Amino acid sequence: MKSAGAWKRISLMGTIIERKHPSLLLRFKRGSVNKWAVLKFLRDLKAEMAGRKLLLFWDGLAAHRAKIVSQFIFDNKKWLSTERFPAYAPELNPVEYLWSSLKKHAGNGEPSIDGMKRQARKARRRLSNERLLKGFLRASKLYS
Repeated sequence: MKSAGAWKRISLMGTIIERKHPSLLLRFKRGSVNKWAVLKFLRDLKAEMAGRKLLLFWDGLAAHRAKIVSQFIFDNKKWLSTERFPAYAPELNPVEYLWSSLKKHAGNGEPSIDGMKRQARKARRRLSNERLLKGFLRASKLYS
């Protein structure tokens, strides 16, 4: 098996939206996630939610705590609330199970960013399966 070291050059942001039928919002970004990428992701999430309320659980990434991101959350508090996962508790985050599965299937032998994006898109189609998404939610033990 070849190294998945190219993952260091591409970042993914994602969330599993729990509904009657869970859905996956996944975005790619070259390089590291920064406050601008988080803002774009939140805007995409707002469009996806189409006025429905959302409680977003996320980790302690510095970009999540940036002033401009905090302002966006405050300005959108009618539909968006956030809660931070405890530090060092990735097992509580359903998306960590998604990342693990995605890396197993998409990170094999694709040294270029474009190749990795192709593989990740294929994996995203597979991981968008409702049964798998429900499994990731249940694995975190935060959802039933």
